[in-house]
Amino acid sequence: MRYVEYGNQNPETVILLHGGGLSWWNYRDVAQLLSDRFHVVLPILDGHADCDAPFNSIEDTAAKIISHIDEHFGGKVLAVGGLSLGGQIAVEMLTQRSDICRFALFESTLVKPSKLTHALIKPTFGMSYGLIRQKWFAKMQAAYLGIPQKLFDDYYRATCKITKEDMIAFLESNSAYSIKPALRDTQAKVHIVFGCKEQSSIRTSGKLLNHTIRGSTLQILPEYNHGDLSLNHPQAYAQMLLTLISK
Repeated sequence: MRYVEYGNQNPETVILLHGGGLSWWNYRDVAQLLSDRFHVVLPILDGHADCDAPFNSIEDTAAKIISHIDEHFGGKVLAVGGLSLGGQIAVEMLTQRSDICRFALFESTLVKPSKLTHALIKPTFGMSYGLIRQKWFAKMQAAYLGIPQKLFDDYYRATCKITKEDMIAFLESNSAYSIKPALRDTQAKVHIVFGCKEQSSIRTSGKLLNHTIRGSTLQILPEYNHGDLSLNHPQAYAQMLLTLISK
């Protein structure tokens, strides 16, 4: 796994995990806003553009990041945040290591598996994968996903580099992930956020995470869609993280 870093001179580390099909630039603006106070680490998740390994599973990816934290940051960091697939990996990190961080921010994170979605991924993307290299199709997808115009070139380049096998692998993992009992043992102070315009499975997942994690807080953002916070409102995201850390 590769990492992009900001504010290396700062002693406190924040790790932010991008959404599926995106890359480290998901949090570029956030990292720049936080880099005067924190060492911000942006992993490039396996199976994504410019990574160095295929995607295996959410559990395996979380374990790799924990190993990186053990090697470089003494076994724990100040905060971990993640969007969508990145949020699931963040949840898994807290599950595998209860004291991996002091604070966590989960955005638009699915923990309610869908057997139907899982079953449809392979045949759907097997037929449509070739379209992702067509710029007109990429523009449609970017608009649907709420990717801001200034990030379109990054998004298009990233999606063109994802193999069909990796795309199917991380989408299947995303659709099948569920909470494990050990998450209840986390020592982190957790804030969960999703938009009121998101799919019902995301809204239900946010409430389930809130119910499972003792002392966690839940925030529903009016008029927000999936990933809107970190992608389109980096200042609000940075302030939300700062508020969480200051509590």
